[in-house]
Amino acid sequence: MIERHVTVRVKEGLHARPATQFVKLAKTFVSDVQIRRGDKGANAKSSVKLMLLGLKEGEDVSLTAEGDDAPAALDALATFIETPEAGLDLGGTVPLATADERSSSFTPRREVLSGPGGVPASEGAAIGPAFGFFPEVLQAPNRVVATESIEAEIEMMRRALDATTASLIGSKLKDGVTPQDAQIIEALIEVARDAEMIGAVESVIRTGKDAVTATLQAGQDLAATFERVDNDYIRARAEDVRGVTRALALELLGKADANLGAVPEGAILVAEEISAWDFAKAPLQAIAGILCTKGAATSHVAIMARTHGIPAVLGSRADLAALRAAQVVALDGKTGEVWLDPNDTVATEIRERVAREARERDALDSYRQIIPVTRSGQAIEVAANLGSLKEIGPALKAGAMGVGLFRTELLFMERKVLPSEDEQAEIYAELARAFAPYPVIVRTLDIGGDKPVAGIEFPHEENPFLGWRGVRMCLDRPDVFKPQLKALLRAATHGNIKIMVPMVTNADEVLRVKALLAECRAELDAAGIPVGNPDLGIMMETPAAALLAADLAKHAAFFSIGTNDLTQYVMAADRLNPRVADLNRADHPAVLRAIELICDAARQQGIWVGICGEAAARPDLIPIFLRLGVKELSMSPASIPRAKKTVTEIELPGL
Repeated sequence: MIERHVTVRVKEGLHARPATQFVKLAKTFVSDVQIRRGDKGANAKSSVKLMLLGLKEGEDVSLTAEGDDAPAALDALATFIETPEAGLDLGGTVPLATADERSSSFTPRREVLSGPGGVPASEGAAIGPAFGFFPEVLQAPNRVVATESIEAEIEMMRRALDATTASLIGSKLKDGVTPQDAQIIEALIEVARDAEMIGAVESVIRTGKDAVTATLQAGQDLAATFERVDNDYIRARAEDVRGVTRALALELLGKADANLGAVPEGAILVAEEISAWDFAKAPLQAIAGILCTKGAATSHVAIMARTHGIPAVLGSRADLAALRAAQVVALDGKTGEVWLDPNDTVATEIRERVAREARERDALDSYRQIIPVTRSGQAIEVAANLGSLKEIGPALKAGAMGVGLFRTELLFMERKVLPSEDEQAEIYAELARAFAPYPVIVRTLDIGGDKPVAGIEFPHEENPFLGWRGVRMCLDRPDVFKPQLKALLRAATHGNIKIMVPMVTNADEVLRVKALLAECRAELDAAGIPVGNPDLGIMMETPAAALLAADLAKHAAFFSIGTNDLTQYVMAADRLNPRVADLNRADHPAVLRAIELICDAARQQGIWVGICGEAAARPDLIPIFLRLGVKELSMSPASIPRAKKTVTEIELPGL
């Protein structure tokens, strides 16, 4: 057995989504892995046990592993725990606010109108007809099961569990599901399939109780356990357990539950509690607002409401009987105000709020489909950073002018085996088709010790950000790199694929990539497989690349500046270390000087420069970047309309 001590850096701690991803990662290893905080421990392969441990950001924990792949398991899991964004890769969705952000974002208005308010959970005002969602309370049959029938009862429960999770998997695949929705649904599936949950139900069945009774009893006990944890996020998971329990019990009873599929357009959904299990099946585009007497801003329903821009107030003080009787409901998800059957004065005020918010959205929405041009007449390309095909829809809706960064490592990290050349070729081709005629820049595999991938064994490194990663690893592993290059050459027949190489420090690395590309092209030609001729660019993210930009520009079709890593390396400040966060600034003069060196070199060689780091979306930095010569900005889809607006307000000297 080996042990590793680490500090939890995951934002908000290991709540449901990061806990689910942590468990999925742990399950890829055969070793038995335990995680401990003080005198409390949990099986790292049980999401329920892990969530109940209630690990918070900043806490010290120990990981122990025993088995053939114990060192690799500890390396991967320790890296996960020490990564702030671990398990929360949400594409362009709106992130869950921190406690401090919530307290500042949801400040009650001074002109508070009377009403049975609640917890502001998702910003925005709404008014509309009430749609009540009050499912019947399930009663336990308390049927006695004969000893010889217990195994059959357990088997029946397992079949019901398979059907229940299959239903939720179907919800995950439906249109309109965002990457964040999918993560939440995945967390629910993990709870349903968790050995702790299943074991609790089976234990009750073995006492002689029927499967329905056992399910309701075990679910109630487990939900109560969650509610006793001293952590808002973990307590909110009791709602998930109740939703899973109810769905399984209904499946066993052969009953259909109350259906949210019938919510009419523009209605306010009112309920005592809505589980994410139920909400995942609702026509979210029809719902104008949500009001519940239970729940909190940390619940999965609140997160999904924010993702889809649905105003919500949870934990309302409204009387349940009054809520059932209400014909019209008005609410403000920013202030927590609620009105049941509001009078004309209140209704007028809320409608004015709704109209005002719509005007503000429309003012920004008008920029989605434009090609932004500065006041000096220079067109700027504003593209999207993506990590999966699921993010194509939100990016196109936001007005993305192509893809400035497609992170291919996520395709590898999600699998237990490396993706084949054919699989990759189809994924890249689908991207090309979706954004044509705009360019799609695909970054070649950027993985290292901080991004574990099945099928590639990484050595333990004290600082994986400075280790065997990116182009360094790829050039050492042509068996991994060449299938990706071949797939990109095949997808390039669509005409808009570009290839970008990460972690470059010298021209020799670029020349070696070009040689491999030529080798791949020759092999594909020999096999009679059509190929394209994609541009090859460099991701400028190391100080070495910035200092050697004039030399590198001779071998590249474009530069794309990764400001996240460039800032980290220039400032010698780990971007995952909160103690040096004040140094990790893309607007620091040293970082801006590095960007200026890159832009000057590109201009002299006649190639273009883009920025694909988080700084590309900052309204305060966009004017600086454009004045330095940047021609393309790439960012999360949600930031695109504001960035386009910012571009149109800039006057560039000399043009």
